[in-house]
Amino acid sequence: MAKSAKIKLEITEAEGIVEEKTPKDPFLTELTKIAKQNNKIDPQFYEQYNVKRGLRNADGTGVLAGLTQIGDVHGYIVSEGEKVAVDGRLRYRGMEIEDLVAGCQKEKRHGFEETAYLLMFGELPQKRELNKFCKLLGKHRDLPEGFTENMILKAPSGNIMNKLARSVLAAYSYDKTPEDRSLKNILRQCIGLIARFPVFAAYGYQAKSHYYDRGSLYIHTPDEKLSTAENFLMLTRPDKKFTKMEADLLDLCLILHAEHGGGNNSTFTTHVVVSSDTDVYSVIAAALGSLKGHKHGGANIQVIEMMEDIKKNVKKLSDEGQIADYLTKIVKKEAFDETGLIYGLGHAVYTISDPRTALIRKQAAKLAKEKDLEWEFELYELVERLSPEIFQRVKKSDKKVCPNVDFYSGFVYRMLDIPPELYTPIFAVSRIAGWCAHIIEECVSGGRIVRPAYKNVAEKREYTPMNKR
Repeated sequence: MAKSAKIKLEITEAEGIVEEKTPKDPFLTELTKIAKQNNKIDPQFYEQYNVKRGLRNADGTGVLAGLTQIGDVHGYIVSEGEKVAVDGRLRYRGMEIEDLVAGCQKEKRHGFEETAYLLMFGELPQKRELNKFCKLLGKHRDLPEGFTENMILKAPSGNIMNKLARSVLAAYSYDKTPEDRSLKNILRQCIGLIARFPVFAAYGYQAKSHYYDRGSLYIHTPDEKLSTAENFLMLTRPDKKFTKMEADLLDLCLILHAEHGGGNNSTFTTHVVVSSDTDVYSVIAAALGSLKGHKHGGANIQVIEMMEDIKKNVKKLSDEGQIADYLTKIVKKEAFDETGLIYGLGHAVYTISDPRTALIRKQAAKLAKEKDLEWEFELYELVERLSPEIFQRVKKSDKKVCPNVDFYSGFVYRMLDIPPELYTPIFAVSRIAGWCAHIIEECVSGGRIVRPAYKNVAEKREYTPMNKR
């Protein structure tokens, strides 16, 4: 107990266990005002120089910045210069995501490992190849000697995504050939990271739970015979127990989040950083920093918070009129967080439908029945059905919006008794497969450092000597 208290004190001094507040420093306040004043760019310049802000064209389509064979996200077509909405499609290496999921479910086996193989190597593995690949992942799940104690437990973090990034960078020090840029070595590093990501995330959570939340510490040894989904559930639970349905549903979530084209923020980050010819660990750490962002990987948590707010403020949750009225208030910035956003609604590419949503909704319904939460699932379905029309009416827009995969994924994770702080790390446990596939593709077919242009719009000024300022 004394040892835990000592560690707690050290962490408090170094990182701040208690809620951090910016110190009340008058000079820092002054510097903040100066920084804000001198970093404003006149909005008219963006139009004047035809700047593609966010690498998006004026019609909302993405700027073509590269080519890939890995993932294809399809949600619209451009006909005669106009963007036309179509049903959403997601393909991994040219294969429809629905077919990939159906194939695994029909044979009653988990499919994330097969998906990772497909993304990285461009073809479906034969049974013998898949078995060898799964065994290879299983053998790499154990962390190096001393890693858990020295790199995770002695340096816990209040945010598991930061702990993941630190674990990845620490893994560099345990690699005998971290700077070897040969394809064979890069594959070895990628396979090792895919195998260890669920362990990094689970141990990071256990450390956070113990040292930050004063909970018990459970460090289980990964089982090389279990799938990625099974290992994650086993490692995060005190009793190591989980049901088949729980593992099957988490495996589905891992498949659906494994890849989403080269243009999403974290995958584009992967291409940008690897193009500089740095090591794999630095690339993945950068991608994790991107995924952590609230505009990228944390949307499912915001959906959960929004739904909790609806449950608190709507008297009869089965009443369509009452739900519609409250959603209208949300869009009008009169309720919830007053951003005007219905979280989980809309996507940068998908317009009419997100193919992942239909797949996860179906399985969420089954788990809700098992958990006696059918009433809550019906609430989600009601919000999903009403939201697009309310959004268009209040915003006076004909823009088509649809629920994305994040709309249901947070609900699924909550039904699986997964703590909210692990929602985004689960995304990372899955997307590491896609990131690694893009690293391989960039190494084989890239070759040029990503270096876009920025127009300088500052006025020329003469240097002013100190005594004349």
